[in-house]
Amino acid sequence: MCLTSDTVWTLNGPLSVKNGATLCIEPGTVIRATAGGTDVYVAIEQGAKIDARGTANSPITFTSNAGNPRSGDWGGILIIGKAPISGGGTATTEVVNLTYGGTDASDNSGVMTYVQALYTGARINGDKEFNGITFYGVGNATVVENVGVFFGDDDAFEWFGGTVNVRNAIAVNIKDDMFDWTQGWTGTATNLYGLREASYTAITEDPRGIEGDGNLDGQNPGDSGQSNPTINGLVLINGAPVSMADMIKVRRGSGLTLTNGYVAFANENAEASDFIDLLDGAGDANGANINMSLVGDAASGLDITDIKSVSGATINVTEGTTPTVDRNIFNWTGYSFE
Repeated sequence: MCLTSDTVWTLNGPLSVKNGATLCIEPGTVIRATAGGTDVYVAIEQGAKIDARGTANSPITFTSNAGNPRSGDWGGILIIGKAPISGGGTATTEVVNLTYGGTDASDNSGVMTYVQALYTGARINGDKEFNGITFYGVGNATVVENVGVFFGDDDAFEWFGGTVNVRNAIAVNIKDDMFDWTQGWTGTATNLYGLREASYTAITEDPRGIEGDGNLDGQNPGDSGQSNPTINGLVLINGAPVSMADMIKVRRGSGLTLTNGYVAFANENAEASDFIDLLDGAGDANGANINMSLVGDAASGLDITDIKSVSGATINVTEGTTPTVDRNIFNWTGYSFE
């Protein structure tokens, strides 16, 4: 199946790509999702592939079909693979009951380049909701580069295990977490950029820039293969006059190697309960696998000493005002930064 750019496509139900099939999407294609239903989403199942090779001049756009689009108008994009998850074996996806996980770290779910998703995050109930783009046990032969999620009602990007690498990802005006991982993700992310505008005041109970868990919901602290990703280049900016729960939260057995990070506020009334927090009632971060190096913009009002650490963790914070990821690499989205 190939969606061509000469047609504006309407997604009015689930598009589930089955084992052995490939969803092809031409550069410049626009897919408009019918608003108001949790059964409107795209799922690339285990053994299936997506071939969405947009370009900087002709990106691929998934958006709402509503006249007045809002966060949560439709589900989002689910990529489902056979790469390992914490504890081994397989599991069932949070929202549509599909199997993910396995033993193939090099599993290939296809290619996504220059793809953006807007107004995602439809909620099934208080505990189950779609994200913008969700990676379930996705392997590292999958190519994900230059992707964006805007106006998401839950998380922008979430990784449930897997080994997939992601390059150049932007999250703007996300109601919950900008970047979220759990259940054993061990990939590398390069150039993550998260921003909440001054005018975007919608929040969940505990919105975060990063929320990183080692095992699923802290329920299996003894699991082998817990999350331990690498992030090279990170910008997190809260410009809204609402409080984020944490700018960076890593917990429940997760490790993290972070280099070239930058955290700031962009509004005199912006705040966060914590700058960096590695503690949690369901399990702290794995201090032996925590190594962070980042810049905190104290001039913006951020308290760069507000760090809740754990034994063995290495956290180096310097004061500065220069973001570590060039926002111009996201010009392809057409987004105008404040």
